[in-house]
Amino acid sequence: MATQLRVDVISDVVCPWCYLGKRRLEDALMQLASARPDVEPVLRWFPFFLNPDTPPGGEPYRPFLERKFGGVAAVDSMHARLAEVGAQSGVAFNFDAMTVRPNTLAAHRLIHRAQQLELSTGVLVDELFRAHFVDGLNIGDPDTLDAIAAAIGMHDTRDWLAGDEAIDAVRGLDEKVRSLGVSGVPFFILNGSIAISGAQPVAVLLEALERSLAAEPGS
Repeated sequence: MATQLRVDVISDVVCPWCYLGKRRLEDALMQLASARPDVEPVLRWFPFFLNPDTPPGGEPYRPFLERKFGGVAAVDSMHARLAEVGAQSGVAFNFDAMTVRPNTLAAHRLIHRAQQLELSTGVLVDELFRAHFVDGLNIGDPDTLDAIAAAIGMHDTRDWLAGDEAIDAVRGLDEKVRSLGVSGVPFFILNGSIAISGAQPVAVLLEALERSLAAEPGS
């Protein structure tokens, strides 16, 4: 009989450390599967808006970062560090291709819908990260999101996004995780018992996953 391991992932799709955190979590889960083939991970994705005031159409990428982090040199240094760390996890950040800092409400709505439909949500999240950080696409654009969603069998996305379905649900989930004390992402809650903040090394995540299996749920 399989032992379920619930992993709640709180992230934003414009967060580079969330992209790295996802890859490291996947590596940790692969290692866990080798040692514990009886464990069945169940991932749930929760939204977090890093910049909830981003205009609906997004804003220019570099000027936003330079305002936030203190100038050109600071952004260049951050990008160099992320490129180095990303390469170690198989993530080829392409910051030169990124021109838009998107509003992520639509992307989070899409993730929420995929979960409700029991589609390949993890694949969708990965495609959103790749579109933004590797391909330099605007993942706030309905046409871009429509194409990404079609890859996992979700259709009529453009029309669905034109409505207001899941807007309140997604905003409510963002408020819920903040009320739990989450102030930065990525953030992982393992079996309701162990919280991990940040894109921790694979070994740290693996050890936490193993501890969560031994802990009482919710303890």
